[in-house]
Amino acid sequence: MFLLKKIVAPFLYPLPLCLWILLLGLVILWGTRRQRLGKALVTLGTVLLFLLSSYFFTSQLTQPLEQQYPPLLQTQALSREGSGGDPSPAWIVVLGGGAVSDPSLPANSQLNRISLSRVVEGVRLYHSLPGRKLLLSGGAVFNTEPEAKIMGQVARLLGVNAADILLEPDSRDTGEQAEFIARMLGRKTVILVTSAVHLPRAMRLFENRGLRPIPAPTAYESLQPAQFCPAMFFPNPASLTRAESAIHEYLGLTWIWLRRTLPGGG
Repeated sequence: MFLLKKIVAPFLYPLPLCLWILLLGLVILWGTRRQRLGKALVTLGTVLLFLLSSYFFTSQLTQPLEQQYPPLLQTQALSREGSGGDPSPAWIVVLGGGAVSDPSLPANSQLNRISLSRVVEGVRLYHSLPGRKLLLSGGAVFNTEPEAKIMGQVARLLGVNAADILLEPDSRDTGEQAEFIARMLGRKTVILVTSAVHLPRAMRLFENRGLRPIPAPTAYESLQPAQFCPAMFFPNPASLTRAESAIHEYLGLTWIWLRRTLPGGG
């Protein structure tokens, strides 16, 4: 199932989807007499590509996800107690978001921008909440080294005591991260650090495993510029990336819903 998801999902991402529609339209235009259908597909692919590379359109996709949980700025209350009167959360759980292991590079250059942002946020909370520990999660998906190991190296570079770091190096996706962390910690209240766009799905998966996560979003995709920026009105690859992140999360949330509603679903 894991490999199937990794193969099928990219076909629904913005760039491949638009290119397949355009390619199909061109084949029909040049290889058949169904000119009206071919023109319709080329028009559809072009319009979709324009919208999915537009800042304004893709922001409408990501903002409903990113705005569900506010950033964790006020940490004083967490020093006293967790949610529902539980003891203050002892663990700051940081979920990996991608890395390429390359021993010739420093650890911080092996993490992609998403993972690096998550680690930095976890370290910020670690320094803001003395006595807490970091649990870094991420396996070796299509990689030679577990992402958690690289994240741990970066955390140490940022001043985290090695004794305060625990690694979860076996998970391949968010569902497995929730499953394995629940086995390691039990039904605990934890601070859950991940990208703002990813947090709604991660929260559901962790809650389904009996954990009580306190959301700590980071790596925002739809930051509003403080001043007018002409580049916002032009198609750009960053917006395509933003759209891909949003579609990936909506697909994941749909999959969670289907598993809970279909007969035999968990």
